Amino acid sequence: MIVKTFGSAVFGVDAQTITIEVDVGRGTKYYLVGLPDNAVKESQKRIEAALKNTGYQITRKKIIVNLAPADIRKEGSSYDLPIAIGILGASEQIKREKLTDYALMGELSLDGILKPIKGALPIAINVRKAGFKGLILPKENENEAAIVDHLDIIGVENIRQAIDFYNDDLVIHPKKINTRELFFHHINNYELDFSDVKGQKTIKRALEISAAGNHNAIMIGAPGSGKTMLAKRIPSILPPLDLYEALETTKIYSVAGKISGDSTLMTTRPYRSPHHTTSDVALVGGGNIPQPGEISLSHNGVLFLDELPEFKRSVLEVLRQPMEERRITISRAKFTVDYPASFMLLAAMNPCPCGYYNHPEKECVCSPGTVQKYLNKISGPLLDRIDLHIEVVPISFDELTHRSSEEKSEDIRNRVIQARERQQERFKDFQGTYNNAQMSTQMIKDYCQISDAGNKLLKTAMEKLNLSARAYDRILKVSRTIADLAGSSEIKIEYLAEAIHFRSLDRENWAG
Repeated sequence: MIVKTFGSAVFGVDAQTITIEVDVGRGTKYYLVGLPDNAVKESQKRIEAALKNTGYQITRKKIIVNLAPADIRKEGSSYDLPIAIGILGASEQIKREKLTDYALMGELSLDGILKPIKGALPIAINVRKAGFKGLILPKENENEAAIVDHLDIIGVENIRQAIDFYNDDLVIHPKKINTRELFFHHINNYELDFSDVKGQKTIKRALEISAAGNHNAIMIGAPGSGKTMLAKRIPSILPPLDLYEALETTKIYSVAGKISGDSTLMTTRPYRSPHHTTSDVALVGGGNIPQPGEISLSHNGVLFLDELPEFKRSVLEVLRQPMEERRITISRAKFTVDYPASFMLLAAMNPCPCGYYNHPEKECVCSPGTVQKYLNKISGPLLDRIDLHIEVVPISFDELTHRSSEEKSEDIRNRVIQARERQQERFKDFQGTYNNAQMSTQMIKDYCQISDAGNKLLKTAMEKLNLSARAYDRILKVSRTIADLAGSSEIKIEYLAEAIHFRSLDRENWAG
């Protein structure tokens, strides 16, 4: 007798329906076909032990299990549950009426307990799209999957509960979550706030501009000047996620297995800070079973690279394509997966190996040429994609101990939101462009026009500050964002001057 159960396979951040066909006939052997990997092949022993310890057994007949479509590689241990239920259905040990109504996924332990799976959210989205009534999966994944509405999410702790559910011996009420209520209740819940940072008004201003236009930025300053402290707080001034962005970000974390059992929907922008010893694969994603890397985990949020020159050159160079295309493509011999990667790059570095070049009080002990050599670890093409260069100067003791109230992240965020709204209105007819940092060359010509006095100032700055030609477009983009923060339709000369100021650490000028 042939029985079909249904599961789902994750590819990239999306899922595809998999049909598990089980046929029980004459003979004694067990066959598993349909391009399974080793983890799927080993499911026979796990299923056999789990059923035996639950009071059931694999029938001593010939069992053929086919995972269709057969030309797609099946990976991981989450096919245990649909295969086990299919075998029980084909051997008439459970009722078969509900088998076509529910998809199911889960890894079995030897005692029948279900272990959590990766990718519960994209699986649930695919199951609803395929028209199933519900999804049966491990209890630890039900909160994550339940944010998909119009789908019955049945969380079970062990295979016995799943069997009793199919046999109508156990009533399990579907998990229900009000996604919108959950989203708006937890939005903008940040532990860190800009009001914790004493002084550094110029740096805060630069980060506000960066957040308003989604500009990449690099902070250069001595050890202990507050670079990391400021970077950790930048998500708190970014515009809140909308519901679509929250779902998109949650899907990535679901595929990566980084959502805990009590978590549901991500409501704050991600902040990722990989160590400088990380590999290029860990950054962009990949592996034998492709997984999203730090770039994709930063999607709709911030990727912070501390001690930038200490990263391997090959690691930094892989950033260039996703910074432009906002997507990373991982290709293998038989398939290709795409991961979204629209992030804001924020980097920090010391000005030299000793850390005290241009320090107002301490003397740099580096030999001549060392500063330039240290900065040369960052390639020109990568530096070209960083809009703001910010010099971070240590604050004085008086500033540190002064009992003044600092501006809160909420106040800064409100200004950023208003600037972003102006940009969205400006680019509403341009698909894929949402902020000033994404402007093309033609858009810069159309929306970043400056006066004759502004042209003269920019020419003088590029000559006297030894700014490179690549800085020209970046300065115009940043000045457009400064104008948006001020609510101005035109780029005034003072906005242009401020944008030039935040380009003063360009390569030719910094090392003398």
